[in-house]
Amino acid sequence: MTTLEPASRAWSVGALLLAVGDALSARFASVSVRGELSGFTRAASGHCYFTLKDGSGAGAALRCAMFRRAASLLAFAPRDGQQVELRGRLAVYEARGELQMVVEAMSLVGAGSLYEEFLRLKARLEALGLFDAARKRSLPALPRCVALVTSASGAALHDVVTTLARRAPYVALHLVPSLVQGAEAPASLVRALAAAAADPHAEAILLCRGGGSLEDLWAFNDERVVRAIAASPLPVICGVGHESDITLADLAADRRAATPTAAAEQVAPALDELLSALDTRAHLLRRQWQRELDRHGQRLDLLGLRLRRPAQAIGLQRLALDRQGERLLAALRAATRQSTEALALRGQRVHRAAEQATAERRARLGALAAQLGALDPRRVLERGYAWVTDADGQPVLRAQGLQQGQALTAVWADGEVGMAVTHPPGAPG
Repeated sequence: MTTLEPASRAWSVGALLLAVGDALSARFASVSVRGELSGFTRAASGHCYFTLKDGSGAGAALRCAMFRRAASLLAFAPRDGQQVELRGRLAVYEARGELQMVVEAMSLVGAGSLYEEFLRLKARLEALGLFDAARKRSLPALPRCVALVTSASGAALHDVVTTLARRAPYVALHLVPSLVQGAEAPASLVRALAAAAADPHAEAILLCRGGGSLEDLWAFNDERVVRAIAASPLPVICGVGHESDITLADLAADRRAATPTAAAEQVAPALDELLSALDTRAHLLRRQWQRELDRHGQRLDLLGLRLRRPAQAIGLQRLALDRQGERLLAALRAATRQSTEALALRGQRVHRAAEQATAERRARLGALAAQLGALDPRRVLERGYAWVTDADGQPVLRAQGLQQGQALTAVWADGEVGMAVTHPPGAPG
């Protein structure tokens, strides 16, 4: 163990950390601890790094490192949310001055509460059909505009923008900012997905976030977010976390990408690939066009060999045209004669029909004139009747109601006379 420096001298940072590390190694050379895995990662070197959370929910956390030799002896694949028991020693990571546990062995003692909730929610939503392959929609073959739902300050935005600028600069990117972590993140994501779907120019939606622990990514396991993805009218590509991170949003999306960069690569084909495909097609079209030219050239050569001398060919054509003209002239004369005869017959029919219709209309007109004459009031007056009207010219049809002295007019066939009532009905005699 490193001895303490005299009180008159100050510690250097390295010496202090070394002394603390030695003290921890002596006091906690071999310890066992239980907790919940969080943020588990395995580096390319084979070393594993993670945080062990207090299983009681007290909020305490311990940074841990498990080197390749010990990690190679694991009998299971560690993942976030699992309850584990660790055996190892406490040490100080001098580069950051952090307390850490160097893990020599790890055993599984049960699933963590958060991971259990993940599995329960996954089973329920899967039973509702939100993850069915049949409901997955196809991505647009060549989108011109894509909506990106992510944090405006996260690394995912930079990754997507950089990737599209490099691979598919023809794609316009509309950012719909959202929270991607914390208690308010699910509601923010739901609003952002709705706004992205309402974008009149967007043809697909990218839902992206960088990696993190199960707690960090928990907003993408929220049922509201999963349902919003499933109900989106636009296809959704979900690129959340790293390769090993799986969220319920990944399962509900129409396409799952391992990372935000992979999501940007999936949403649109690379410009270089499109240009290469166009070059290939142009080459095939040129070859086909050349083959067609060669084929028609050979056909023209064969036709040229079959041609007779120009003067003889022209004479034959002139003779054929003369014969055709004679046939056309004879047909025209016959058609004209037939048309003339048909017109004459039709003229006779029309004339007879017109005479008959005129006679019928005259007879009907005479009958109507006779009926009209019979209804003429003057004929009635000629038979000795009179037409009586009051001062307003209204007909007087009844004697009842006439007043003493009321002026009346009587009309006969040969004239009219004004008169006054002298003895109305009901008056004393």
